Amino acid sequence: MNYTFSTDKEFDLIAIGRACLDLNANEYNCPMEDTMTFTKYVGGSPANVAIGSSKLGLTVGFIGKLADDQHGRFIERYMREAGVDTSNMVIDQKGHKTGLAFTEIKSPEECSILMYRDNVADLQLAPSEVNAEYIKKSKILLVSGTALAQSPSREAVLKAVSLAKKHHVKVVFELDYRPYTWNSIEETSVYYSLVAEQSDILIGTRDEYDVMENTEKGTNEETVRYLFNHSADLVVIKHGVEGSYAYAKSGEVFQAKAYKTKVLKTFGAGDSYASAFLYALVSGKEIESALKFGSASASIVVSKHSSSEAMPVVEEIEELIAERV
Repeated sequence: MNYTFSTDKEFDLIAIGRACLDLNANEYNCPMEDTMTFTKYVGGSPANVAIGSSKLGLTVGFIGKLADDQHGRFIERYMREAGVDTSNMVIDQKGHKTGLAFTEIKSPEECSILMYRDNVADLQLAPSEVNAEYIKKSKILLVSGTALAQSPSREAVLKAVSLAKKHHVKVVFELDYRPYTWNSIEETSVYYSLVAEQSDILIGTRDEYDVMENTEKGTNEETVRYLFNHSADLVVIKHGVEGSYAYAKSGEVFQAKAYKTKVLKTFGAGDSYASAFLYALVSGKEIESALKFGSASASIVVSKHSSSEAMPVVEEIEELIAERV
């Protein structure tokens, strides 16, 4: 089964939300207290998905707000050189800073992130800075959950979703739940549900859907029943090492295993999964094949040091899938 998009669009995908910095520990098997050196990369879920999708060959744009400083200029340049259209990235004029994520790699199973998210520029994107003409040009609007955590970014995203619905642009919601950005699960659930009910495609882990539904242990069947009562026609639910499932509104269910690899760190898997899954859908591949692309891409990225820099090209993904038949 294939998924269809508009064909007469300039962009395959426009992402909205955070673009920040990842500072990844160079010392492995080491607590952050003892880590002395870090390598700088562009980070933030929607930025990573945009970069990953561009590397795979999609035409990609980005809507976001950057700090007016060296870090902001680094992010804009890196994304532009990666092939992402940055014409709708706004420069903050009120002194807000770039979000920072320091990563700790104690072991492949024990990785953590220390976030600096106070007064960050990306959460200052205002509704007036979201351009309807730009969104109209895309097949997909990709929204990630963190952008809903605070105003005015929250309202900017809701405006973007409304514009996408109005102009027949598919809304893809990548749940991207980061607890440190939110005041409570109850608050998260309210805004996640608001966007989820307007989304055509949703991608998240089982745990993230539980947060969205404000439940201890939800089931896939309950989740898709709820979402199919609204706009959704494709719901992807990831179960870690058990693999991932895609539920189509037609009633079909697709499954892909997770590809085993030598894991270096756990972060970056979700973003690489989303970029490859969406690339495959837009390219006309069947949903089952798109799940395999997502799983293979995630497997590649968790074996490498960075997230954005490690995003694979099509040949790498196809090679891994062919090896693991």
